[in-house]
Amino acid sequence: MLTRGVTGSVLVLLGGLVVSTLPASTPLLRADLLELLRGTMAGRMLGLAVVMAGLGLLGAAWLSLCRAVAREGDAEAVDLVRWATLLWCAPLVLAPPLFSRDGWSYAAQGMLTHLDASPYDHGPSVLVGPVVEAVDPRWMETITPYGPLPLAIGDVAAGLTGNPWVLVVVHRLAALVGLALLAWAVPRMASWAGVNPALATALTVASPLMMANGVAGLHNDLLMVGLMAAALVVAAERGWLAGAVLGGLAAAVKAPGGLVCIAVALVTLPVAASLAVRVRRLAAVAVASLGTLVTLGVAWGVGFGWVAALAVPGSVNTPLSLTTIVGGVVDDVAQTVGLGTADATFLALVRLLGNVAALGFAAWVALRWPTGNRERAVAATAAVMGVLVVLSPVVHLWYFLWPAPFLAALRLHRVGAVGFVAASVVTGVVAPLDSSLHGAYLAIVMGSMIATGLVAVLLLTRRSRARVERIVAHDWLATPPVVRRT
Repeated sequence: MLTRGVTGSVLVLLGGLVVSTLPASTPLLRADLLELLRGTMAGRMLGLAVVMAGLGLLGAAWLSLCRAVAREGDAEAVDLVRWATLLWCAPLVLAPPLFSRDGWSYAAQGMLTHLDASPYDHGPSVLVGPVVEAVDPRWMETITPYGPLPLAIGDVAAGLTGNPWVLVVVHRLAALVGLALLAWAVPRMASWAGVNPALATALTVASPLMMANGVAGLHNDLLMVGLMAAALVVAAERGWLAGAVLGGLAAAVKAPGGLVCIAVALVTLPVAASLAVRVRRLAAVAVASLGTLVTLGVAWGVGFGWVAALAVPGSVNTPLSLTTIVGGVVDDVAQTVGLGTADATFLALVRLLGNVAALGFAAWVALRWPTGNRERAVAATAAVMGVLVVLSPVVHLWYFLWPAPFLAALRLHRVGAVGFVAASVVTGVVAPLDSSLHGAYLAIVMGSMIATGLVAVLLLTRRSRARVERIVAHDWLATPPVVRRT
């Protein structure tokens, strides 16, 4: 099991060197074998096949790990999950950003910050040299929507080196801090709901979703969600102020992370708190978290220009966004019947309605969700982040990291648990088919065929279905009742 996962990670690394975008000045590109593989269609297809085979091995190893710890909820089982995660991550630490070029943008934005050219005012195009050679052209002219924390990390790293590969490794290490926070926080959240902490941890930190999109893909979302989970646990155990500060740090990575402050307020209120008490606590948490966010931005000299850039991700259409699909369909119907509306009229309207609905739901949770109950606070975070992803104007595979740790720590219905396991496998296996293969139609077709085969083997055979059933069986999921403090 452990060896199979390490082998999968090594294959993802090796194949990723063939299919990923690398700076043209990278010395590794001068290696004869790599030049041959990257320079031919057959070589690139081989690299893609190796990557997906590695993801398949990681998926199989993860399912075996979940089955192994499903019966046990003790500290040794949690340690096994953490050890497996460490081993499976190790080969990917030095990898370039895989399945997405966002990591190269992080490196360029850190360099901009180091040169006192705010990424909230300038895109990477103002830079020259290796640091921008692998940045996605669609983001070269755009300002960054990220908060000041990743910019500060990038600034410090850029003060040490201008090598873009080293810079992205620093950002991956920062993402792994988020993974470590999840490995610490998820068992605690699971114990609040009487859920097997080892299985909840395995479902979160070692899943194909996490390995492919959080670790290999190198996205700020991993650090954000790690800080969110830590904020909730710290609030429950240490008080609302400490939780609010961590919630502010989560928002300082990406704005949605600040929504955990709703749960921070709920979990630290007394049971059945009045509306007035609830509003006062929400306001106090908001002041503390926003103060943390603003202070960090001002102290680092970048301010809070990220507010003006929040619409940047929505400048692209993604097939995983429900509001984008619905808006696009309505626009097509309007054009067909001759309404005479401008292009993307209904797309913009449906996206706006989706954002309003998501924020309205978050406000309802803040004002109406039960207080003083740790399990319900976890459920509140899962619900708010889940609705946000469903109604977001842009959705990538790594956005599913947002609700995953909180869902894993809850006692799910059997159907929901099966769906969670299946979604974790699918979102990991299909990771190479997201933005990294844009326009590469032959690779998309081949990758889709391989992904379909892998999903069938991992989830649809009789043996694999039996394994999933054992993982999500009620008696295996539950642990003995625990005393919950309110």
